[in-house]
Amino acid sequence: MTCIINILFILIGLGVLKLILISIFFYDEIIQAKKKDPAAKGFLEILLLYQGLHALVAYRVAHFFYKINLFFLARFISQMARFLTGIEIHPGAKIGKGLFIDHGMGVVIGETSIIGDNVLLYQGVTLGGTGLEKGKRHPTIGNNVVIGTGAKVLGNITIGDNSYVGSNAVVIKDVPPNSTVVGVPGRITKQDGKKIDISLDHIHVLDPIMQNIEELEKRIDKLEKK
Repeated sequence: MTCIINILFILIGLGVLKLILISIFFYDEIIQAKKKDPAAKGFLEILLLYQGLHALVAYRVAHFFYKINLFFLARFISQMARFLTGIEIHPGAKIGKGLFIDHGMGVVIGETSIIGDNVLLYQGVTLGGTGLEKGKRHPTIGNNVVIGTGAKVLGNITIGDNSYVGSNAVVIKDVPPNSTVVGVPGRITKQDGKKIDISLDHIHVLDPIMQNIEELEKRIDKLEKK
């Protein structure tokens, strides 16, 4: 009986040590989650219950094995994480600090994807490749980028810093910094050189097509008045 109790205490101690290490090494990710998710109630809740954070922890371990050419083990860890979290991050991807995957179910990050710092991904986002070419075939995402629910960013393209990709957009061309992309295929509109990821306002997103239509309507009204 004493032996069993000792084993339990050891397991509990290891679990606590694991949580402490995660809270230290993934501090930036936890802070970004608290900052960008209004539903987050506290540090411990994010640490224990946020599958986006758990997927990142598994990715960091898998990425380590991937870099030392233990590809099978790396993929095994990433597939286990996919099964447990619903988030698939290829161990070959390169991810900066402060990534927050909100909800996360259905997120796919391809092998040659590069993600900068403080990026926010919503559920159903795909950073995918096109065709069967070798080498760099997945997107490069800049710093402070927000990619909305269900958006697809495909191919070896670059999404510039401080940009926003709207929900369900399909992006297949480079996006300059400080831009918003909406629609299928993605259409680019500037946001006056300002990043918009602070308020996370998904409703008031400029659509260049609607802007053109509104301008035409105003011109028609002026002509009718003449």
